[in-house]
Amino acid sequence: MTSLVRRRLLAACALSACGLARGRDALAATDTATIALVMKSLEDPFVMSMIEGAKNYQRHFASQLNLETRGTDTDNDVAGQIRIVESLIDAKANAIVIAPADSRALLPVTAKAIVEGIIVIAIDNPFDERAQDDAKVVIPFVGPDSRRGAKLVGTYLASKLKPGDEVGIIEGPSNDRNSQQRSAGFKDAMNAAGMRVSAIDGGDWNAASGKVAALQILSGHPMVRGLMCANDNIAMGAIDALRIAGKKGRVLVTGYNNIEAVQPMLEDGRLLATVEQFGARQAVFGVDVAVKALLEKRRQRDLSPYMETPVQLVTKGQPKGFRLGAS
Repeated sequence: MTSLVRRRLLAACALSACGLARGRDALAATDTATIALVMKSLEDPFVMSMIEGAKNYQRHFASQLNLETRGTDTDNDVAGQIRIVESLIDAKANAIVIAPADSRALLPVTAKAIVEGIIVIAIDNPFDERAQDDAKVVIPFVGPDSRRGAKLVGTYLASKLKPGDEVGIIEGPSNDRNSQQRSAGFKDAMNAAGMRVSAIDGGDWNAASGKVAALQILSGHPMVRGLMCANDNIAMGAIDALRIAGKKGRVLVTGYNNIEAVQPMLEDGRLLATVEQFGARQAVFGVDVAVKALLEKRRQRDLSPYMETPVQLVTKGQPKGFRLGAS
């Protein structure tokens, strides 16, 4: 994305209140629209921040916009999300804004929704481009560049180490595009700094998975000096693993998402850094794109394929929350 387009999108954040007012006025002249927000695990604090952001948006014009929020029991519940989308097709929702648990497996059911005339927007995790081509659909992605965000935090970690130091990567689910892109961003940063990625492990987005993976890495690679984690839940598990292994303070840990639970860890040094990707704003942008598409009576193929939202490196002493222009 060009810097001009990025600046325009960031400027839109500052004008969100004006945009909401315009949307409310426009919707007043139409029938009530139903937009469904389909998320991953409702136990994940980041997911809940996105849902709350979308609910706040909807409150500005509740009489014109019906927002349904759905989620699954676990982060990688692909079958659960497929059932949710199928139920929304049967209910004839006007639009679906979804954070897909799998960038390929969710494509057939969302393509079916598009055929039924439902607008579909992806947030948080983009759909696989090749799968979209095969299905002959374009599903706009409204969200951050995960590879870029991971490179930001990886570069910061590298600044605290020496060239040649060993580091490990703890991923999320292998079928998740965000996990893949963050791993790629971590590798970009390590290659640029001359670090050695000696171990890659992972499995899920939760702390238990992070703890198991970190213990395996620490056992097999005792010289590891840094662990880059695909989200903050994984990072919290890795921090616990360091305690168990007696390596607290000897291995630097980074996360991703800047959830509330890691704030004390940033302040006391257990977590070196994380990445803020403004989940509440991200959900608002996704719902807003869907609202505008319905207002303008646009078809799926008329929508822009990518609208980038900001990411920001967060280290000790930085406040949690949105800051216009941060990227």
